[in-house]
Amino acid sequence: MSPSPAHPTAAHGRSVLVTGAAVRLGAQICRAFARAGWDVWCHYHRSADTALALCEELAAMGVQARTVAADLASAEDRQRMMEHIVHTSGPLSCLVNNASTFEPDEAQTLDSASTQHQLNVNLVAPMELSALMARSLPVQEHRGRHSVIHILDQKVFNLNPDYFSYTLSKLALERAVALQAQALADKLRVCGVAPGLMFLSGPQSQENFDMAGRINPMRRPTNPDQVARSCVFLAENDAITGVTLAVDNGQHLVPLPNDVMVVVDHYLQKP
Repeated sequence: MSPSPAHPTAAHGRSVLVTGAAVRLGAQICRAFARAGWDVWCHYHRSADTALALCEELAAMGVQARTVAADLASAEDRQRMMEHIVHTSGPLSCLVNNASTFEPDEAQTLDSASTQHQLNVNLVAPMELSALMARSLPVQEHRGRHSVIHILDQKVFNLNPDYFSYTLSKLALERAVALQAQALADKLRVCGVAPGLMFLSGPQSQENFDMAGRINPMRRPTNPDQVARSCVFLAENDAITGVTLAVDNGQHLVPLPNDVMVVVDHYLQKP
């Protein structure tokens, strides 16, 4: 855990924790909040050097930027992380549950250990971190100032059976958006963001990505910065809770029998 050099507190003391913040979408979300004047906690598990470099970049924007390490599969680490943040800088204004594991598996060959791990990181951790955040807050005189944003996947609105355990975890987390928004309304708002295809995933080739990214009504991959800015919008609009925003160029409107990467692979392998 490493604090940045001192800077004047920006955005009226608003602070955000982004999990899985060091790379890819997590880093974009951190940048979007920093550009909007929010202080940022950058969570990482193994990417310490990358997280530190990101915090130096964010601090140059005039905000406080700190790293915090935790294994989100560990309940002890989750609690320790949240206690450290509250002790260091006070209760969070926003939590963005971005970190997740994305491992290929199928329903008929389910491995219970792998499934449990994905459920723990992708579902249990976001729910518990939300609960820990809520417990750190007093009942709000003016409700809506604090928020949780769960990063989901357009797959929750466009089902196919590939990446079975991952999809199951995201489906449950999407349903938790409304449940938590009801249960935690006296402390915070809860929303979801469901992105479309943004980055190369797992074994995906560049050729596959270039084709798969166009299988949506807008005929282009999802821009990670637009997803990140959607998170800032939800965090700053205190009238929105209990909903999930699809930021996917309409990918969820194009039903496919398999994951888009698998569909394109089948096409590329045709004689």
